[in-house]
Amino acid sequence: MADSAGSGDRTRQPLTRSVVIGVAIKLADASGVAGLTMRKLADHLGVEAMSLYHHVANKDAILDGMLDAIFEEIEIPVGTGDWKDAMRRRAHSARDVMLAHRWAIGLMESRVNPGPATLKHHDAVIGCLRAGGFSIALAAHAFSLLDSYIYGFVLQELNLPFTSSEELEVVAAGIMEMMPVDQYPHFTEMVVGHALKPGYSYANEFSYGLELILDGLERSLGESEQQAKA
Repeated sequence: MADSAGSGDRTRQPLTRSVVIGVAIKLADASGVAGLTMRKLADHLGVEAMSLYHHVANKDAILDGMLDAIFEEIEIPVGTGDWKDAMRRRAHSARDVMLAHRWAIGLMESRVNPGPATLKHHDAVIGCLRAGGFSIALAAHAFSLLDSYIYGFVLQELNLPFTSSEELEVVAAGIMEMMPVDQYPHFTEMVVGHALKPGYSYANEFSYGLELILDGLERSLGESEQQAKA
């Protein structure tokens, strides 16, 4: 028998692949992908598990579809105009989407059957960089660097033991109480003189690091253009 939450999530829409994927994403957002099964998904859809196989081949196909839907939510960079602004907007959009779907980061780039939205997204990123003057090699370096930073930052952000300045103060107070402050003067200085200042938010570190990367890529682009003219 379905639980009350499951009963509330039942859909009366005609069963389609899109509906199946959409409900799977909602379930994963609520409790992660580890517990996502065909039986649980069918229960929330109000159908027999065997009915799902008319629309998706197996759980792997569902995961592929879920990730493709996630990529569809990320802003696609446009290859006309300022490449830095396009990459900046795309990075912030990707972070927002990953924070909204916390299960996704563990699967991003791991699937062997990327869907059309995923391929469209990747193609647009490369196309934007190429339109901005990046060589194929430099575009590859930039793509890898940006994604490594975005994914890495979000992964660290999701695993922090605090989500607000108030929680940070509690965590910091606990650390400061346990450790001999005089043995770790630089750590103490950063906590007291930076992290615990009014208005501090760890999320702001994302923009700071991103701008350093974009500025570095801009310098590399300029150097490559100078070399090409030499």
